[in-house]
Amino acid sequence: MMILNTKLPQFLPKIQSLAEFNKQTLLTDSFLLETEGDLAMYYAPHNEYINTDAKIIIVGITPGWNQMKTAYIQLVKSISKGESLEKMLENTKIAASFSGTMRKNLIVMLDKIGLPETLAIDSSEQLFSTYRSFLHTTSIIKYPVFYKGKNYTGHTPTIDQSKLLKRYAYEVFPIELAQITDPALVIPLGKATEKVIHTVQNKNEQHIYLYGFPHPSGANGHREKQFKLNQKQLEDKFKIWRNS
Repeated sequence: MMILNTKLPQFLPKIQSLAEFNKQTLLTDSFLLETEGDLAMYYAPHNEYINTDAKIIIVGITPGWNQMKTAYIQLVKSISKGESLEKMLENTKIAASFSGTMRKNLIVMLDKIGLPETLAIDSSEQLFSTYRSFLHTTSIIKYPVFYKGKNYTGHTPTIDQSKLLKRYAYEVFPIELAQITDPALVIPLGKATEKVIHTVQNKNEQHIYLYGFPHPSGANGHREKQFKLNQKQLEDKFKIWRNS
């Protein structure tokens, strides 16, 4: 396990003073990291913990508001229990990663490509609970980014149109991925994430990359259609990893 360049200590005093968890208290200058045009990046703690022993790596574009809020709520609970810095970051990761509807949709698709059978578990849901040690979740842009106050989706602007986003996607993210040295199955979620990972793949050739996985967001109305179109190739690629 590893903590990579955590910013948590500098934000702890502000976090400890929080009484509410909403956009008025979290999307403020107190937690603002960087801005660029209509983009604003805020601190959230859950992508600072890396499971270096992971067998499965699931990669999103950037944490959304719901994940950010969940991470802060869990962090305050961890602080109240007197947990160590590492344990706090681990527990926020467990609580916030692809939380809500996204996680449910993700579990359904992972089950359909045969992941439980390969890992000898009952359901892909156990990756987020009993068998969390198998899983590392992250984002190519590790901190929450908002465009005009709304979740950034990877399209407006595109990552390659933004110096800020390019730095995190092509410089920060590959360093994180390199910390997982054993061959793992990397699952990029959505086309914007895939595009970045295609570019950085040659820096981390020890892994197998499962392209074609739809983004599990409830806002992706084409999710089920995309999955059905790609299911056969996803299953075939998954078998390659399973037999490697």
